Amino acid sequence: MSLFYAYRAATRLLGPALNLYLNRRKNRGKEDAGRIGERFGHPGAARPKGHLVWIHGASVGESLSVLPVIDEIRRLYPSASILVTTGTVTSATMMHARLPKGVIHQFVPIDRQVCVARFLHHWKPDVALWLESDFWPNLLTKAKKAGVSLALLNGRISEKSFKGYSRYPSFIRPVISAFDLILTQSGDETTRFESLGATSVRAVGNLKFAAPPLPADEADLAKLQEQIGHRPVWLASSTFKGEEHIAGDVHKKLARDHSGVLTIIVPRHPDRADDIEADLVAQGLQVSRRSLGHDITPGTDVYLADTMGELGLFYRIAPIVFMGKTLSAGGGQNPLEPARLNCAILHGPDMSNFAAISTEMLANGACRPVTDADDLARQVAALLRDPDSTGKIAKAALDYANSKAEVLDRTLDALRPLFAQKGIKEARDA
Repeated sequence: MSLFYAYRAATRLLGPALNLYLNRRKNRGKEDAGRIGERFGHPGAARPKGHLVWIHGASVGESLSVLPVIDEIRRLYPSASILVTTGTVTSATMMHARLPKGVIHQFVPIDRQVCVARFLHHWKPDVALWLESDFWPNLLTKAKKAGVSLALLNGRISEKSFKGYSRYPSFIRPVISAFDLILTQSGDETTRFESLGATSVRAVGNLKFAAPPLPADEADLAKLQEQIGHRPVWLASSTFKGEEHIAGDVHKKLARDHSGVLTIIVPRHPDRADDIEADLVAQGLQVSRRSLGHDITPGTDVYLADTMGELGLFYRIAPIVFMGKTLSAGGGQNPLEPARLNCAILHGPDMSNFAAISTEMLANGACRPVTDADDLARQVAALLRDPDSTGKIAKAALDYANSKAEVLDRTLDALRPLFAQKGIKEARDA
C-alpha cells in the first residue's frame, strides 16, 4: 500500500480520535464553538445559485494575500459567487472584517473523507484556488475527482519540505497532480514542483506584493497619537517567546539617552500576555495593556498591544519596527506589511520564511539586519538619533513593496483558461 492510501486509511480509522481532538480544541478556544460543525463538513450557509469559486487560505497571511484576487474575480466575473475557507479562528475573525459583502466564509473541513464529501456535496465548487502550501490529500484529490478545476496560487515549497516530499513520491504525487495549474513565487519553486511531478507550472511572482496596506481604525489612531504626543517610539512586531524580554532590555538601554521613549510590543500570540506583562514588570518596567483598555500615560514604558488584527494601527504609529520571530525564534514575519506603511525595518538573522524578499530588501537598503539583542538596541538608538536615515530606509522599503504589483495581473491572466473551461464568463463577454 502506498503512503497516500495509508494516509487515507488512517484518517478513516482515526476518525473518532480526530473528532475528540477537534472538540478539545473547541474547549480551549482554538475552534469556534458556534461553527464547529463546519469543521466536520456541515455547511453553515446556503450555496448560492450559479457558478462558485472556492478560495482556500489556511492562515492569516495567506488570507490577506488573496484579498486582491477576490476583488479582481468580483470585477472580472461578477456572475460567480465566492466561497473562502480558512482553518483558524484568527483568520476567520480577520476575514469577517475584511471580506467584501456577499463573499461567504466557512471553516475548512478536517481531512477525513466523510467530512470532505459533505463539504463538496453541498458547495459543488467549479474552480478552487489554493494558497501557498497547505496540502490536504483527501480534500484535494476528492475535489479533483468531483470535477473541480484546481489551481495553486503563490506556490511555495521550502527546501526542507521538498527534501521530505522527495523521499515519499507515492504520497505527494497524487496530491500535486490534483492541480490543473500551479503558479509559483519564483523559478526555484517551479523547479521543485516539476521535480515532484507537476506538469503545468509557471512562475508569476509573490501575491504578497499585491496585498493592500493593513487597515487601521482612524479614531483609535488619533487617540493613540494624542496619548503618545512627541515621545520617541519603536515597535517590536509579532514577537515570539523570549523576544518580549529582549524588547524590555532594549527599552531600558534606550531610556538612558532617549527621554520618554515608548516601546510598543505586539506579541504574535496574545494569549501569552499575562506572562509577558509579568516578565516586563519584573524588569522594572511600567506596562499598559491594550486588551484591558489601558491608556498610554507619561509613565508608560511599554505598551503591550495584546490584541489581534491591529498591526496596521501600530505600523502607522511607530517609524522603527523590529520584526519578531527572528531572534529567539526563527523564520520571520512578512516585512512587506510594515514596508507599505512607511516603517524602517530591522530584523534578526533568521528570515528564512521570507528569504527572497528579505535578501532583495537588504540589497535595496530597505531594511537592516541585527545580530543579537545588543545590536538591536544599538541600531534602534541610532535610528532614533537620525530621523533622516530612518526616513531613507522607510522610503526604500515602500518603493520595494510597490515594485511588483503586476503579479496580480499575471495571476488573473493565468487563471482565465480555467474559468473559461467552466463557462464562467468575464464581464465583457457576459
